[in-house]
Amino acid sequence: MISPVTRLSHVALQSPDVERLRSYYTEVVGLTPYDEVDGVVFLASGGYGPALELRPSETAGLDHVGFEVSGAHEDELLARLRDESVNVCTSDDSEPGLSRIHEAQDVEGNRLQLCVVDEQRAAAGPASAGIVPNKIGHIAARTRSAAAVTEFYESALGFRWSDWMGDFFVFLRCNTDHHTVNFVNASRPGELHHFAFELGDRAELLSACDTLSSHGVRLIWGPGRHGVGHNMFIYHGDPDGNVVEFFCDLDRITSEELGYYEPRPWHEDNPQKPKHWAPDPSSANQWGPGAPEGFLA
Repeated sequence: MISPVTRLSHVALQSPDVERLRSYYTEVVGLTPYDEVDGVVFLASGGYGPALELRPSETAGLDHVGFEVSGAHEDELLARLRDESVNVCTSDDSEPGLSRIHEAQDVEGNRLQLCVVDEQRAAAGPASAGIVPNKIGHIAARTRSAAAVTEFYESALGFRWSDWMGDFFVFLRCNTDHHTVNFVNASRPGELHHFAFELGDRAELLSACDTLSSHGVRLIWGPGRHGVGHNMFIYHGDPDGNVVEFFCDLDRITSEELGYYEPRPWHEDNPQKPKHWAPDPSSANQWGPGAPEGFLA
């Protein structure tokens, strides 16, 4: 284990129309209804606890990000946070499926929930309609200083950087996945860039394109294969305008001692190790067009 944090637990969205988002994420994306408390809708996507929270608000956007914490390493995490002089507020059983939540803020003031899941509550089963992803995989946010945020995530939460694009876009991991969070220096720091669901393989990714099309949803970018992380991708916007990615084939680093990613035929390097990538179109998409204009703004 490289971090007391084991995975991305959930993404919490604010929305002026929670019912519209609920319908979209259950019928199109294929998340499973999990719970509802005081108007907050909780949806699941594999594993314990919710993957998505939909919170009523006058405006749309990101409310907070939740990370799952190993109960065996909870004390280590709290010690790290104390060493970094991070204020923490702890509550028990305050949200469905989570037995304990440590609330904190990162170095730029973004809200974090560090969660211990309630394993006494059964994990939600797969949905019967929609795309039905394996899991929520990662989240990307706009930031003032990717370098400062990286230092915080490494020192306070035990993450490691997996790759950089130039000096403005960083990818950080807490488990074997290439990235669980990524941060890009942008003109609107603190805002959500996108969050992503993992699909099983490229056939499921292409099927997702058809499912989105059948519901009148057009892709923003893709299908393609990123250079950084090497995952196949498609991006679209949900009804509130949040950017959602579906991906497969993400690089994995199963041995921190070896320090390189599991070999894949599309890798540029042999072995493929964490590195600084040049910010050119092939780093963003091996297959062709780079990101649409304004995508990283």
